[in-house]
Amino acid sequence: MCGITGWIDWRRDLRNEKKEIEQMAQTLNRRGPDALETWTDQHVAFGHARLIVVDPEGGIQPMTKTVDGKTYTIVYNGELYNTEEIRKELMNDAHTFSGHSDTEVLLKSYIQWKEACVEKFNGIFAFAIWEHETKSLFMARDRVGVKPLFYTVRDGFLLFGSELKSLLAHRDIDPVVDRLGLADVMGLAPSRTPGHGIFKNIHELKPAHFLTYKNEELRLRRYWQLKSEAHTHSVDETANHIRLLLEDIVARQLFADVPVGMFLSGGIDSSALTALAANHYKKEGKGIISSYSVDYEENDKYFKASAFQPNADGEWIKKVSKHCQTDHKNCVIQNIQLAELLKEAVLVRDTPGMADVDSSLLWFCKEIKQDVTVGLSGECADEIFGGYPWFHKPEVMNIDGFPWMRSIDERNALLKPEWRKKLDLKNYVYDRYTETIKDVPTFALDSKEEARRREISYLNMIWFMTNLLDRKDRMSMGASLEVRVPFSDHRLIEYVWNVPWEMKVHGGREKGILRKALEGLLPDDVLYRKKSPYPKTHHPDYTNAVTKEIQAIAQQSDSPLFDFIERKQLKDLADTGGFDTGKPYFGQLMAGPQLLAHFVQMDFWLKHYHIKIEDS
Repeated sequence: MCGITGWIDWRRDLRNEKKEIEQMAQTLNRRGPDALETWTDQHVAFGHARLIVVDPEGGIQPMTKTVDGKTYTIVYNGELYNTEEIRKELMNDAHTFSGHSDTEVLLKSYIQWKEACVEKFNGIFAFAIWEHETKSLFMARDRVGVKPLFYTVRDGFLLFGSELKSLLAHRDIDPVVDRLGLADVMGLAPSRTPGHGIFKNIHELKPAHFLTYKNEELRLRRYWQLKSEAHTHSVDETANHIRLLLEDIVARQLFADVPVGMFLSGGIDSSALTALAANHYKKEGKGIISSYSVDYEENDKYFKASAFQPNADGEWIKKVSKHCQTDHKNCVIQNIQLAELLKEAVLVRDTPGMADVDSSLLWFCKEIKQDVTVGLSGECADEIFGGYPWFHKPEVMNIDGFPWMRSIDERNALLKPEWRKKLDLKNYVYDRYTETIKDVPTFALDSKEEARRREISYLNMIWFMTNLLDRKDRMSMGASLEVRVPFSDHRLIEYVWNVPWEMKVHGGREKGILRKALEGLLPDDVLYRKKSPYPKTHHPDYTNAVTKEIQAIAQQSDSPLFDFIERKQLKDLADTGGFDTGKPYFGQLMAGPQLLAHFVQMDFWLKHYHIKIEDS
């Protein structure tokens, strides 16, 4: 995996701007610690920070190829899982290859099929290609947004980068957050409106979109969307098809020229992937696969069962590791470390994030990186199979709004009166909800209830899932670890999208059809364990650490937080340990100390990035 950045400018000769593009690329050194390369031409400059996973010699970027007298240069972040199929197809059209990297295959695919190339790719990607003769830029992002890509268009120039920091490093870009950006931060965080980059005039290329830029004209187009249609398979046929898909997906995603390991939480999603990977390793004679789990200091002592997290993960992890015969390592983080890494997590994400849900993952990825360079993780299964509580509780599912956003009034109350009026959070958030609902691929034969579940599924994929993928990318790449997400394969998503709800909850269980698909792969008690989310600390030392930090911020006369937040409201949060109503700030993941930590991150973000807030 890598970091990419670039600059197209019709006002300057960029052959004289090597230092500037190097500076932009160097901000991405965590994403690509193994090599840093730049390339410049008259009106274009590309930078690439490389994490070597496949073909060390043949995958060097920026990569330039000339075919039939026309020259193209690419920078690319990602992995193609159908590289060899595409390579064979291209070779049949007389293309030749100098190595076995997917970078060369991707570039030759664009040369052969132009914009239509993205429809052929199975993988995770964000890339930019410059056509030398036409002086035009093509950029694209994978279907569900596993790999990030930000850009800004100003008077006569365009900048792009894997992370916001690469754009902010450019001398013409100031760290300004306007009213819309602040509305995202206060109303929707830690998620973001699709396409928004928080900072003024900075955008994110949406998943499943490509961009062209020529003669200072920018064009955006969506190249993939789910299709709603009748599902004709029986329960047994559906389960069998899902099993076959998962076996193929995992086998493809285990390919690498470096060591690979598995994220293992003891839940059904990561356990299934681990079992599939272990079986594939045995079949291929590759030996034992490594697996990794995360826990918190003295969590066994302070764990508190809840409806969201009914039991601890430890015993389940041991059972799965033993069953799959993995080489397992349990990584235990100290609570003080967890608090100390909150600020580093902001530097990795470039925005306030998911508090210790971020910082623990950053630490965990650093631990894994000591042994392997690639990991496989279980994100996306809950969104596509309907695992979250709001799929199963009618009173939540039928709320006219995001089902995981129950704290709008409380968020609004944190603001100063003038900012409550300027941001109008309730309407802002509701407008983002209705925009997404209008985009749902409907099906005429759906019942009213089935249509609503389809809406909830779409909302989850466009908002909740992309936020978790965003987190996974930043925290893993912040540790120079590539993480692949098998449940995000578009073939699986397309298929499961049309599986009717009564089949998804086969046997009266959440994700029942997935469980049936995995029968015989895992012990039954693991297979039918109740869903448990990403673990968090329950230790009072962590709560005390973030409470003290928030109390200290509340006493500061110059904290930029108080330009728009009421000091008393923040102090009350610190004193009560969260919202008085007990509502989580975001979904199942942020309540109590996580909420306090989120505002610790926000204060640090405003200060460290020297952010100017505009009310326009």
